[in-house]
Amino acid sequence: MQRYSRAAIFLHWAIAALLAFQIAVGWALEDLGARGFALYQLHKSVGITVLALTLARIAVRYWKPRPAKVEGGWQGALASGVHIGLYAFMLGAPLTGWALVSTAKVKVPTLIFGVIPLPHLPLPAAVHGLAENGHGLIAWLGIALVALHVAGALRHHILMRDGLIWRIIPARSTALLVALPALILVGFVAGRAILPGPKVAPAPIAAEPADETADETAPANIAEAVNAADNATANVSAAAAEDTVGPPPAWTVQPGGRIGFSVGNDGEAISGSFSKWTAQIVMDPDHPDSADMKVTIDMASANVGDSYKDGMLPGDEFFGVAAHPTATFVAKGAKATGPNAYRARGTLTLKGVSKPQTIRFTLAGKDATRKVSGSATIARAAFGVGNGDSSTGLTPTVALTFAFTAKRKD
Repeated sequence: MQRYSRAAIFLHWAIAALLAFQIAVGWALEDLGARGFALYQLHKSVGITVLALTLARIAVRYWKPRPAKVEGGWQGALASGVHIGLYAFMLGAPLTGWALVSTAKVKVPTLIFGVIPLPHLPLPAAVHGLAENGHGLIAWLGIALVALHVAGALRHHILMRDGLIWRIIPARSTALLVALPALILVGFVAGRAILPGPKVAPAPIAAEPADETADETAPANIAEAVNAADNATANVSAAAAEDTVGPPPAWTVQPGGRIGFSVGNDGEAISGSFSKWTAQIVMDPDHPDSADMKVTIDMASANVGDSYKDGMLPGDEFFGVAAHPTATFVAKGAKATGPNAYRARGTLTLKGVSKPQTIRFTLAGKDATRKVSGSATIARAAFGVGNGDSSTGLTPTVALTFAFTAKRKD
């Protein structure tokens, strides 16, 4: 009996195993929320691989024509219809998935297996609902078609005993007859095996001591970072000031400082920092009520060390950089809470929302140079940071830390 070409046989079983993997993963993605981020990226990569292999399979079909049909009548017509439907499934599922990602409100970059960038399709946002519904419908239709295809193969091999199945096996070997179909089961089991385990309650982020209503109104990591930077720099300048009360000195933040943030994510932590920020600080550490601070952060400079997540941060779900490129913290006055320790209350403006914000910081050193370090706790929801489906696993508060050196201006 004439067989399919070896290229066609390879592509047939490779695509079948990958589809089984996709089905196993796809069933779980919707319920995973933020925990499924990495798996979602893998699902996209495998989907594009299925699309590429299907196009190759179509090319091979015309380069190496398939064996002639062995059955006519309605049974043959049904078999042909199932084959056509399977090709539509193998093309339609990844294409609708690609369209879904391309039209999503939050633009998540796609790197195929973390290496090859995949551009978004130039489709209007209105297509998103259609792509989402179509992707799910095609998946279920595909499962039904696969079941019919398998039933047909078993009918020929077990009931009709016509040896039709040997056309898609590279050699007449019982071992291959068992091993190749088993790849489908392996693909499905692998897809289930890599799913995250049961959701674990996230470890709370260490909060600072309660400060009346300050921490409750604290909005975003970035804001706190900004406040911390300002207060810290202000304190530094004050500490360097002379004993005599006079105009408070201004301070310059030196290169090498850092504003970092961390948020819990389903029992793990996502940590990052802002690489671009400036601070205008005037303060006498001995008279902290003289503080006058303004910190400005470039929101597009946020980085968590992961290309996928970094690509999400500027979107509307998180920082909304297109409409609100910067966040600012402004504070008038600070209060000493202990030796070289201070608290500053001000206003944080982030994503167009202004809320009260408090930071705490300490100073080290003396005279014209001071080292500043501090922390804050920010309630992200107050600013609409993390307001989408991919943020469901994030903790409500974000921990902010900062450290830098400031020098008094002459």
